[in-house]
Amino acid sequence: MKRMMFVVLLAGGGVIRAQVDLSSQLLSIKRIYVDRLTGGETAAQMRDLIIASLHATKLYVLTENQERADAVLRGAAEDLIYTDQFASSDSVDLRSGVSAGSRSTRSSSGARSLSVGVGDKESTDIHERKHEALATVRLVNKDGDVIWSTTQESDGAKFRGASADVSDKIARQLTADVDRVRQGSRAPW
Repeated sequence: MKRMMFVVLLAGGGVIRAQVDLSSQLLSIKRIYVDRLTGGETAAQMRDLIIASLHATKLYVLTENQERADAVLRGAAEDLIYTDQFASSDSVDLRSGVSAGSRSTRSSSGARSLSVGVGDKESTDIHERKHEALATVRLVNKDGDVIWSTTQESDGAKFRGASADVSDKIARQLTADVDRVRQGSRAPW
């Protein structure tokens, strides 16, 4: 995952060309400080989950002292719990009626009647509790340059909540990107 950016500046007739590839800095980082995440009330909990997930990767030493860190992980996170509602109603109704009657003055009178009625009504009202989490984080070096970033979201995993799943996805993405940089640095030129 090599990213290169070329910047050309024209300054007083001179041309300045800069090549920037910051992904290689992922290999030189030893310590990371995870800054407070912006977002709702759950951002502090998400920060703790991200710290635990990054610590489990054993890629970097995580520190609570920002001055000792080689890079800072910053970003925003949100964990939402809401109720999704679905309501529907269907009905079928059929009515029919037949009636016949006769009257005679000398004989007995008779009346016939037939009536049919069918009705069916079905209502559905579903309230489903939903849980989703989202985090956007970036790794920033001491110069303030972003050297890595990712956005992860989850509706929850089978055996863990949405926040824990997002934190694990962030750690897996960082691990995969560090591995790609390592393999790219071993490639013969």
